[in-house]
Amino acid sequence: MPTELTYESTLRELATDQGVLRYHEAGDGPPLLMLHGSGPGVTGWRNFRGNLARFAEHFRCLVLEFPGFGVSDPTDEHPMAAASGAAIRFLDGLGLEQVDVIGNSMGGIVGTQMALAHPERVRRLVTIGGIGRNIFSPGPGEGIKLLMEFTDDPTREGLVRWLHSMVFNPGIVTEELIEERWQQATDPDTLAAARRMYSTAAMTANFKMQARSPEPPYWAMLHRLKAETLITWGRDDRVSPVDMMLVPMRTIPNVQVNIFPNCGHWVMIEQKAAWESAVLAFLTRKDES
Repeated sequence: MPTELTYESTLRELATDQGVLRYHEAGDGPPLLMLHGSGPGVTGWRNFRGNLARFAEHFRCLVLEFPGFGVSDPTDEHPMAAASGAAIRFLDGLGLEQVDVIGNSMGGIVGTQMALAHPERVRRLVTIGGIGRNIFSPGPGEGIKLLMEFTDDPTREGLVRWLHSMVFNPGIVTEELIEERWQQATDPDTLAAARRMYSTAAMTANFKMQARSPEPPYWAMLHRLKAETLITWGRDDRVSPVDMMLVPMRTIPNVQVNIFPNCGHWVMIEQKAAWESAVLAFLTRKDES
C-alpha cells in the first residue's frame, strides 16, 4: 500500500435510500469507522487525512462524510440528527456487523450515541474532545461562540478567528487551510445546513428544547456504554474545555483518558504522533478473556 494516500484514490460512494454517502477507504484488516466533527468547511478527509496512512497499516479505514457538510448528498434534517442514522445506514450498506469507531468532537458524540443505541455494533470507541458537559468552565466555550458568530455572519476574518480558537499552535492556521475551509464553508447548501446547527437562533432553540425535554441527555446515560472507550483531549481546548471529560471519565464503565499538552481541539493534528501511538495501542490491544 502506498504511504501517501490521495483524496481521489481513496474516495468511494455508497448509494442508500436517503441519498449517496461518500467516504474514503484505505487499508486492510478489521474495519475502523472514522467520524468527523462539525464547523465551517469541515470534512472527514480534512479531519483525518494526516492520520489515514498510519491507521491503514492496521485497519480497513472508512472515513464517512456526514450529510449536510457538502460532500455526501444533502439532508433536510438537522445535520446532527441525520448523522447517527447515516452511520448505521453506512455500516448496513457495507455489510459490517461490528466496527471500532474514532469520532472527532461531534463525531465522538455520534459514535457514543451509536454505541449506546446499538451496543453490538461498536467494539471499541475513541473520542477526540467534545463529549460530556461543562463542569467548571462556562458554556458554550469560546470556540463555539466564534462558530456561532461566523455562522450568523460568514466573513473571512470571522473564519480566521474561529480557526485560531481550534488550535494551541497558531502556525497550523495556514493560508491554504483558511482557503480550503472558506470555499467549503461558504457553499450555499453547506452554509444553510450549518445555520440549522450553529446559528444563534438555532442554538438558542436547541438549549430551550433540551431544557424542556423529558428525555435524559446522552451524557447522562454513559453508565450504559458497553464499548471499551478511550477519551482523548487537548489540555488547551478552547472549544470543548477539558473539564467536560469528568462526567464521561467517572460514568463510562470501561474507560481510559489521555490528555495531550500544548494542544487545542484538533488533537489528531496538533499531537499527531503521540495521539496515533496512544490510539493504536488501545485499538490493537488483545481482548482480555
